[in-house]
Amino acid sequence: MSERRPVRNRNRAPFNLRGRMLLVGVALGLCSVALVGRAAWVQLVDAEFYQRQGEARFVREIPIPTSRGMITDRNGEPLAVSTPVESIWANPQELLRYPERLPELAKALDVPLDQLTTRLSQRADKEFVYLKRRINPDQAKAILAHNIPGVASQREFRRFYPQGEAMAHVLGFTNIDDRGQEGLELAFDEWLRGKPGAKRVIRDRHGRIVENIDLVRPAEPGKDLVLSIDRRIQFLAYRELRHALDQHKAASGSAVVLDVATGEVLAMVNLPSYNPNAVTGNPDSRRNRVVTDLIEPGSTMKPITAAAALAAGKVHPGTKFDTSPGYMGLGRFTIRDHRNYGVLDVTGIITKSSNLGAVMLSQQLSDQYFYDFVRGFGFGSPPRSGFPGEAAGVLRPPARWDGLTKATMSYGYGLSVTPLQIAQAYAALGNHGRLITPTFVKGQINEPRQVVPPEIADQVVRMMQTVTEPGGTATQAAILGYHVAGKTGTARQAAAGGYSRRYTTTFAGLVPASNPRFATVVVINDPQAGSYYAGLVSGPVFRAVMEDALRVMDVPPDDIETWLAAQAKGEAKRQAALPPLPEAIDDPGAEDPTLPPAMSGTGGLP
Repeated sequence: MSERRPVRNRNRAPFNLRGRMLLVGVALGLCSVALVGRAAWVQLVDAEFYQRQGEARFVREIPIPTSRGMITDRNGEPLAVSTPVESIWANPQELLRYPERLPELAKALDVPLDQLTTRLSQRADKEFVYLKRRINPDQAKAILAHNIPGVASQREFRRFYPQGEAMAHVLGFTNIDDRGQEGLELAFDEWLRGKPGAKRVIRDRHGRIVENIDLVRPAEPGKDLVLSIDRRIQFLAYRELRHALDQHKAASGSAVVLDVATGEVLAMVNLPSYNPNAVTGNPDSRRNRVVTDLIEPGSTMKPITAAAALAAGKVHPGTKFDTSPGYMGLGRFTIRDHRNYGVLDVTGIITKSSNLGAVMLSQQLSDQYFYDFVRGFGFGSPPRSGFPGEAAGVLRPPARWDGLTKATMSYGYGLSVTPLQIAQAYAALGNHGRLITPTFVKGQINEPRQVVPPEIADQVVRMMQTVTEPGGTATQAAILGYHVAGKTGTARQAAAGGYSRRYTTTFAGLVPASNPRFATVVVINDPQAGSYYAGLVSGPVFRAVMEDALRVMDVPPDDIETWLAAQAKGEAKRQAALPPLPEAIDDPGAEDPTLPPAMSGTGGLP
């Protein structure tokens, strides 16, 4: 069989290799031109768009934290300061890609693994979640040392209160975001807080900052606040109030000290208290009772009643009232004194704290006049000191009075006030009848308002001075070397359907009485051990606090004669208690047994 050869198609065009190479070259050239054109478009024409896209993935604007302003007492002692801390946060979208690292992270954070996993899973679509806030920077550094993807930290500030419980009710506290929650931290939150700044940074895929790009807004630190509070007097009041509550097994207590001339609050204490550095426990302990709790003032109201009668010109200090036989009927009720005091003048009514005498004084006055006078001293309206939650108290207008209201008001029942309102009223008496709005800010000037003629206010202060002298109801509030003007108030606590057998004991006083510097009110609720009379429960607290406060503030005594007499009496007692001295030795050359031999005789020192 013969082999067949392929037959060549003579009509087929010859293969053009050069043309095809040229076509490929042209195509590649056009692609190159397109790529270069696209690159130029991206880099030059549409660069801003793509830069924004890149920044959206790696550039972040983050806040610059700012420190809260410091709070100091009137002498510059720190009461509230902010310290830098770190907060650990994570990007759940990044972190959940590495589930095998979660046990390690949970151990570093010292939290249960299931709790951490649940928290991240619930926020799996988020880019930010706090894992642990406001921890020591060294702790944060140890956590970040594990280099777990998606975990980072940021700087924050934490509030610290060096005085602890003693200053808690005045200052209040801040929350985890460093915002004021109670007390002056809340009242001056905007002033103290400042304004956080902002900056743009580049973060890597692990959330770490690799470059600071731009400062968007500088941080403005909070402003400092100088209070009128004196840390030393505050601690004195806290210490003595705690001692009294322990001694008398009382439920709670409050104390407030005002500067008479300026209205500045020098101390304000409440017990029970709480630790503002770790706020826990019963919210009731966080209540500032001095400005929020209402009490019936009891007999501390009697000097106001006497001032009203004197200012109306109905009586003078020597006007006599017969309080025999120690009780009187008023409607279907009977008003009683502690005992039958017989005939008393206006001063005696204050000295002996006669309920009947106070009622007789109020009977000289019209209902509207008495109401307006009492309201003029600040009762029935908030003191407007700027402290959050101030109570206005309860002072019913005459249209709502019954036949007993004016009588019971005259000796401190039928109206409700706060301890701060009592202190404000007494400060007005000590300030020659000028009422000043209390303030917590050092140097703040509030214009006084004349609520009673100066001579009347001075007369009432002299009457109150007899309360702490022999024969008065508060001799245990007397301070050696100083005249003290004050008034006790022992009031039953209101209960459903009437009054209980529980008592609120109050002492309000001015010292030195000749030129008052301090107006102080001490309130102790429900004493259960021993006496419940204010002169024996609250009066000693007043004395203990004021004795040291007068010394600390270097207030000169105004009763130097009594002080010198007491000093002489004490020296006489001390001398009487000393052992007899040895007989004198007449021979100058003899050895003096009270000196070492080298110093005896006439030779003098060796």
